[in-house]
Amino acid sequence: MNNDKNTKEKICAFYASDYHFEMISLPFIDKKIDNKDEIIILTENNLEESMKTLLAKTNFKKDRAEKILELNWKNDDVEKLKTIQNKVEEEKEVIVFVKGNEKYIRNTNQNIEKFVPREKHIKIIDCYDMEEVGENLDEVMDKYHKILRITGEKQIEKL
Repeated sequence: MNNDKNTKEKICAFYASDYHFEMISLPFIDKKIDNKDEIIILTENNLEESMKTLLAKTNFKKDRAEKILELNWKNDDVEKLKTIQNKVEEEKEVIVFVKGNEKYIRNTNQNIEKFVPREKHIKIIDCYDMEEVGENLDEVMDKYHKILRITGEKQIEKL
């Protein structure tokens, strides 16, 4: 995991289920689509069907829902890592969601580091399963400056 908080921007999020992850990320993604940011979803499991179901139950216009589905919610990381590298080389602003268990997040972050070791215009949002993290929530949050909530990014305030 990238502990140098001065390179890539690192944000954390916590979810209780795939739908919960999607509901947390959807308002943020919708906003970033308007900003023309490149959004890439790296996920341990395929989220395509659950995202289709969720979007069918929202009030998004059809064209907006299609743009969100075009983000590729499948778990094909190799292609997505190449896409990240290409977008960074094009100097695009890239937002990467990394959703899975702690080992998956750690390994995926290491792979991102290999593909784009020194780029500053990439934002990585590591999304942890609350059930797995459990009592280690504070320890995980100590590695980040911000947390993603349904209302957007918030600074993590230390107690």
